Amino acid sequence: MSFDRCSSPFGKGVVLVSLVLVALATAVASAQPSAPPAVTEAIVGATLLDVTDGGESTHDISDAVVLIRSGKIVAAGPASSVAVPPGAHVIDAHGKFLMPGLIDGFGGMNSQAQANATLYMGVTTIVAISSDDRRGALLKDAKPAPQIELMETAGVADESNILNDDPVWKAKLKEGPTLTELSRADTDAQLDALARRHVRVILVWHSVTADNAKHIIARAHQLGLIAYGELISTPYVEALSFGVDSLLHMTRYEFGLLPPAIQQPLVENPQNSRLNPAYQFLMKLDPNSAPVAAYAKQIRDAGVALMPTFSLEYLGMPGHRNLWKEPAAGILDPKTLHTPPDPQTGDAHFRSSDARDGFFAFVAQFWAINETLEREHPLYLCASGSSALGTMPGISMHTELELLVRLGLTPREALAAATNNYADKFGWHDIGLIAPGRRADLVVLDADPTVNIANSRTIDAVFLGGELLDRAALLRR
Repeated sequence: MSFDRCSSPFGKGVVLVSLVLVALATAVASAQPSAPPAVTEAIVGATLLDVTDGGESTHDISDAVVLIRSGKIVAAGPASSVAVPPGAHVIDAHGKFLMPGLIDGFGGMNSQAQANATLYMGVTTIVAISSDDRRGALLKDAKPAPQIELMETAGVADESNILNDDPVWKAKLKEGPTLTELSRADTDAQLDALARRHVRVILVWHSVTADNAKHIIARAHQLGLIAYGELISTPYVEALSFGVDSLLHMTRYEFGLLPPAIQQPLVENPQNSRLNPAYQFLMKLDPNSAPVAAYAKQIRDAGVALMPTFSLEYLGMPGHRNLWKEPAAGILDPKTLHTPPDPQTGDAHFRSSDARDGFFAFVAQFWAINETLEREHPLYLCASGSSALGTMPGISMHTELELLVRLGLTPREALAAATNNYADKFGWHDIGLIAPGRRADLVVLDADPTVNIANSRTIDAVFLGGELLDRAALLRR
């Protein structure tokens, strides 16, 4: 090979020397020891729970083998068809039950202790907003921590938005008594900026009006983002036609039952002072009436998922447990929780017995409405709402599972609502299922949660991205 045509300004002699040096460097590099191949983890012997098809499928795999390498699941199936490779690190799980790590579709995490409690309870992914008045600022650099999927408002001048650290946006994001809507151009620029920040969920908020909600949802979908609706100004029946992906919160999505005369003032002004007539109407509504059943069918037929966050009202429900008795609660600082329950009784604090009775009646009415909604079998997604209104990170995901079952879902349907329903509904095929290619987030249980949902708390081990967590150490922080 000739180098006579080399165009180097330094001459071909320099080029030849350079080539010799490159060759020597290559030889030295090749002499260095290469990184060891990734070790395969093999979980063997457990029953692999089926959470597909919304919990309708029941094809559990007994004596299963799950292979994990480099944080991903590479194989999962019966021992008769999945061989354990030589040199694998084998974890004996005979007699145990395997389910995917739980996904909290609306949660918070403002301290390392909250991150630890979340993981300890088998919650390996949370959808969280950067900051709000009840949950505090999201701690994004906790370690260890569940996977965080960011959620932000759009279309409004919300100073808590993640973009507030950008000088271009800081002047626009100003809160007032009511969040001001942004212009269409600013909304588009905001959505583009949020997508670049790897925000995965857009929260269509109270003061967004119908035309803007329609545009935000459509633009979010163009960007591959999910749209949650927690609405006041936008009528819920319109949001269903716009293609909103999920409706948030028992005691909010029931606003879809409001007649026009009560909804219209909220379109014009969504301030809290305008909500009293809405709630007065809903408190008098027959939960078993035809309009409630018709609304349930609208939700189901639109394919929109309900995310009730029942746990926000858990302390107003009969038979609630004292959440402070959970081991993970021992590391939580009450000061980091919004209106935590009484440590001795596990009950909410009330100003008076009348306030307590009023809250219990309020919760009972909305629960009865939700029983009618559930009879039409809409798709459900499990979320805790923690750490607002007496909820606790990680712990309240299990109260949510219990409440979904109390509402009428089977235990398996409730588990699907906390796992694979997210993958199926949102297209999040990196999580939610123990299957090849998914992130290796797994929970090993001592008892079968499809028989009794309380068994979802019999956690023996948690894997986060293929790493076996030291659960005992999580409780020492």
